[in-house]
Amino acid sequence: MASTTPTDTPPAPSLSPRSGTSTGRAGDTIFSGLSRGSGILLLVVMASIAGFLTYRAAIAISKDEGNFLTTFDWDASGTPPVFGIAVLLVGTIVSSIVAMVIAVPIAVGIALFISHYAPRRLAAPLAYVVDLLAAVPSIIYGIWGAIVLVPYLAGLNLWLDQYFAWTYIFDQTQPGVARNMLTVGILLAIMILPIVTSVSREVFLQVPRMNEEAALALGATRWEVIRLSVLPFGRSGVISASMLGLGRALGETMAVATVLSPSYLMSLHLLDPGGGTFAQNIAAKFGEANPLGRDALIASGLVLFVLTLLVNGAARLIIARRKEYSGANA
Repeated sequence: MASTTPTDTPPAPSLSPRSGTSTGRAGDTIFSGLSRGSGILLLVVMASIAGFLTYRAAIAISKDEGNFLTTFDWDASGTPPVFGIAVLLVGTIVSSIVAMVIAVPIAVGIALFISHYAPRRLAAPLAYVVDLLAAVPSIIYGIWGAIVLVPYLAGLNLWLDQYFAWTYIFDQTQPGVARNMLTVGILLAIMILPIVTSVSREVFLQVPRMNEEAALALGATRWEVIRLSVLPFGRSGVISASMLGLGRALGETMAVATVLSPSYLMSLHLLDPGGGTFAQNIAAKFGEANPLGRDALIASGLVLFVLTLLVNGAARLIIARRKEYSGANA
């Protein structure tokens, strides 16, 4: 019997984008190089920003006659210069927490309504309006807050003080105009609401239709479908959307500067006027600051930079653990 030998054929080029090996196509090589270069460029830019902030912050802190972390006052242009971030750090965190507590549940509810409850004729224009609100400049929100929101919140402050003063945080010890941390938190909640809603809506729309139909086939109600299929699938996306909104709340400048009466007295009474945030303090002080004062403001910006990185890192850890937990239970 005659034996046959297989024809020698060259192996097909393997595609291995993660290993970085050549695929034999110039376009793939160019695209891989551009992608890698973009990632390296981003790291270089971030490192450059961190290095610049650290250098200027070190100059300011070395000349600070107070404790940069615990001092309540901010007089970087004085003789001697005394400044600290205690009030700014507490104000930034408190206002952001208030904004998140108000905005996230409402945003998730709106996203669920648009994606699973509203008729298509209503869902499309409503989604468009939400996306449009996310693009409104912050100064517009600030002007609206100063003219409309602040006067109307005076009654809410009195009501909260009358019925919830026992909670301490709603105990108004200094009656006055509603230019306080509660007003800032509500305004920030309104500003981040469209962002969280838009991202959450897109995540909910990606839920596999098969999962929802399987739940309906088993006799689940609409709410049970959302609770058992939609929310578990979109939990990591909602967390990402919330962290995106938190990032804007932490760094918001003009809107906060417009509605807040800044002071450097630390108080956990949300209804008392005063307080401050990093971004608001930088916007208010930068124009009139001397060189040392500007370095001091840059030092406070470095703290905000680190705080934002910590928040984003924590969000990535939460999402990664959620994915590991979901994969282990699959």
